[in-house]
Amino acid sequence: MSSHEALIRLFIERGVLQFGRFQLKSGRMAPYFFNLAKIHDAVGLTTLGNYYAAAINQQIKKQGRDFDLIFGPAYKGIALSVTTALALQKYHIHASVCFNRKEQKQYGDGGIFIGAEVRHQRVILVDDVLTAGTAIREAITLLRNAGAVPVAVFIALDRQETAVAIKQDTQQKISTIDALTKQTGVPVHALIRFEAILDYLQKHPEEAINLDWQATSIYRSRFGCLS
Repeated sequence: MSSHEALIRLFIERGVLQFGRFQLKSGRMAPYFFNLAKIHDAVGLTTLGNYYAAAINQQIKKQGRDFDLIFGPAYKGIALSVTTALALQKYHIHASVCFNRKEQKQYGDGGIFIGAEVRHQRVILVDDVLTAGTAIREAITLLRNAGAVPVAVFIALDRQETAVAIKQDTQQKISTIDALTKQTGVPVHALIRFEAILDYLQKHPEEAINLDWQATSIYRSRFGCLS
């Protein structure tokens, strides 16, 4: 079994991948949903951290991009940042951890960040899924406003959906990852892409008995975009 298949099986076994009818943060109605918060025990989180750490280590070796800390946007990114930092130690990479509050604290030491100081630090963001990219854009802006330098984003799943760019009065379909990278200048890497999940489910239909393939095909034809 490949590492991609093992990760997909983890998502299916833990109920991360759900089928039905779901309204996404982007406003789209989708026949499937990805909820990484379903992985919440020590074994699952450790496994997930290992996947993130392996992907980060691979990109560092490939691109030579160094970093100082792991940032997890509240709330799902908090656990991801911690488990990823712990897993990175096996590669002899010692990274600090930081995450944010949803609302700025008005007492004690105040502030919106918890953990390592972000100012002048090279930061890798870890989050769960990319659909419209709104949360990642907000996190990058938050970090830059605090004097940090975001160098990369790692997500568990790229839903491979479209963003709409307006150019010379025409609408051109481009992927959210491409649009986000172009807008922010920060490369985005995914542990798995949704097309890999669909390929796996087609080979193992017994694990997709609740997936509406027709609704999925219609949704993908409207919003899908290879990235």
